[in-house]
Amino acid sequence: MLAKTHAVITAVGGYVPEDVLTNADLEKMVDTNDEWIQTRTGITERRILKTPGLATSDMVVPCIKLICEKRGIHPEEIECLIVATVTPDMVFPATANLASYKAGATRAWSFDISAACSGFLYALTVGASLIESGRYKKVIVAGADKMSAIVDYSDRTTCVLFGDGAGAVLLEPSHDGYGILDSILRSDGSGAPYLHMKAGGSLRPASIETVTAKEHFAYQEGPPVFKAAVKGMADVSAELLDRNNLTGEDIAWLVPHQANKRIIDATADRMGLSHDKVMLNIHRYGNTTAATIPLCLWDWRKDLNKGDKIVLAAFGGGFTWGATLVKWAY
Repeated sequence: MLAKTHAVITAVGGYVPEDVLTNADLEKMVDTNDEWIQTRTGITERRILKTPGLATSDMVVPCIKLICEKRGIHPEEIECLIVATVTPDMVFPATANLASYKAGATRAWSFDISAACSGFLYALTVGASLIESGRYKKVIVAGADKMSAIVDYSDRTTCVLFGDGAGAVLLEPSHDGYGILDSILRSDGSGAPYLHMKAGGSLRPASIETVTAKEHFAYQEGPPVFKAAVKGMADVSAELLDRNNLTGEDIAWLVPHQANKRIIDATADRMGLSHDKVMLNIHRYGNTTAATIPLCLWDWRKDLNKGDKIVLAAFGGGFTWGATLVKWAY
């Protein structure tokens, strides 16, 4: 009897722009200060893609190239590219289409997934399903966002939170028990009023009025989002452990979405996980939305060992949230 096919992560790539926006820089732009930002978010700086003419797809391309170099493969061997983003280069074509073309992945079918900060987990589950079906052998899943394109830098409640970046993983089939073992994903559209972008879609197409009213920027009501994120991310991570008969002691790493250190700490506590097992880079990059989890994997790639059980957890606008259990394969 053939063992079950799992999708394993065989390579990771990450990219952040060179330009740094520090808390000191923001102090000169809005009424805020370093202590206020660090106390409430844990962020000290974030990266911004400032080069004219570059967009989200241009951050995905270096990730693809790094992955291909790591695995010793040509971009034409990639069969599918999924990009999770809420800051696409344009409404259409998909950012994944553009990234495939720019990276030379000319044989890949490609598409975008929009689930805000949970986008990478949503895309990872879809990518894993394609591998598990047996029809595909090499699928790249990326999370990428140029949040600076939709942040109002006169709004101190949101401009301190976000940065730009991208991360990606290569999925390949395995039959030895490693890989993506389980996922629990959830969504609740009733949360939309608290975290969304008002205009730019079919409900409120761009107009002089929407631009003047600054409706093309990310809008967030902090308290209800924080409350829902703490409960959603922590509960689903604990549920994932229970469903797989695991405890915090069995987990090598928690890889949480990097939105707010207090949310991350609450999730670790709910899982019974010591904080030294938590990947944390929010202080360096801020909230890069769909890119935070793969960027953590990129930053910690040398600390991950074959057989490590890791939990990826996220919460995003919509609301969307989820957790994924991975047994590291290399």
